[in-house]
Amino acid sequence: MYTGIVQAVRPLLDVTRYPGHNQFTIDLTPELLDELKIGASISVEGTCLSVTQIDGTQVRFDAMNATLERTNLRCLKAGQGVNIERSAKMNAEVGGHLMAGHIATTAEIVELSIKETGAFITFRMPPEWGKYVFPRGFIGVNGCSLTVADVDDNVVTINLIPETLRQTTFASYKAGELLNIEVDHQTMVLVDVVERTIKGTLAREKLQP
Repeated sequence: MYTGIVQAVRPLLDVTRYPGHNQFTIDLTPELLDELKIGASISVEGTCLSVTQIDGTQVRFDAMNATLERTNLRCLKAGQGVNIERSAKMNAEVGGHLMAGHIATTAEIVELSIKETGAFITFRMPPEWGKYVFPRGFIGVNGCSLTVADVDDNVVTINLIPETLRQTTFASYKAGELLNIEVDHQTMVLVDVVERTIKGTLAREKLQP
């Protein structure tokens, strides 16, 4: 589990492509390496990946094709920075909201505006996932826990404070690129239950004489 508070942006040193998966090599700081072991889970751009090798400060992860197809990891290139968060420890403060690192979908950036008067990002959700996003609700974007400012026909707007821009990779993105999206699990369950209840009620009404 993760808290959605990005701990650092670290350089992606290498992307090696193999049949069936990609291997990513990321340079981590001593703080992020503390007690890190093979098999540990780390959030990379919001995607939960397992450590496969540790060589000094260089840590390697494998992402299978199923993961690459669902996330923007397939677009990553050596030299980029990536959002990093170690998995949360028991009794740790949750500054964002609990996240699993299981990406639901990607969303295309419509606009990214960074000005002295304020910054925001808008992105278009696929309709089947957009139904789980509501104004003032939580959403995970590239591993960052954010509050939704507005939703209009599956286009989501999120305001970005200076600290978020400083501590994440958002400023390096541009319109047309993809973001990793993790919807709030509790919201998803609630919406699905309501939908099933309504469908069940309508079905019973049709059967009544």
